[in-house]
Amino acid sequence: MALKTHALDALKDYLPENTLEDIIYFMETYHIHLILRKDRKSILGDYRPAHAGKPHTISLNISLNKYHFLITFIHELAHLVNYLNHQQKVLPHGKEWKQVFALLLKRFTDKSVFPDDIHQAITKSMKNLSASTCSDPVLFRVLKKYDDQKEHLVLVEDIEMGARFQTSDGRVFKMIAKRRTRFECEEVKTKRKYLFPGIYEVMIE
Repeated sequence: MALKTHALDALKDYLPENTLEDIIYFMETYHIHLILRKDRKSILGDYRPAHAGKPHTISLNISLNKYHFLITFIHELAHLVNYLNHQQKVLPHGKEWKQVFALLLKRFTDKSVFPDDIHQAITKSMKNLSASTCSDPVLFRVLKKYDDQKEHLVLVEDIEMGARFQTSDGRVFKMIAKRRTRFECEEVKTKRKYLFPGIYEVMIE
């Protein structure tokens, strides 16, 4: 499947140096239709198998920094390869997917396309790959360092006890207590309690 030049030029802006040719190779080999989407809060990317004459489709958030964008593409590509190998006979993030994901990641870590801190975090993460980078707090924090800095946006784990913060939907919460892996917060308006992961991004009031 031929890829248009202007589409390649646009894709290059979202990737680390020395990775575009690899991505083009995968897209042409597996006939991937790539969709770039605006920021989605619940997912970083997704994969849909080829169906009814439509090609394999991978969608990615364009708000991701270039290293996170590449890792997310590899994550979804691993789903594609795993689907071709096993259809739906294995778990989406089971050992088969982890093996494919690790192998694809190694292609890029061997080329040293990641900064040292990301490379080290990936190396540790590959020993027990998570379903997403958000599920690996160490890798997530390292990748976050390369985001464009957004004013007043912080992680829940960095908020002081008793302080208030606002989520993207406009709701206001108060930090109450730290549990084993999450933080208990009270919605100011309803007084209902909620548990937030430490790496959830919010705005300080």
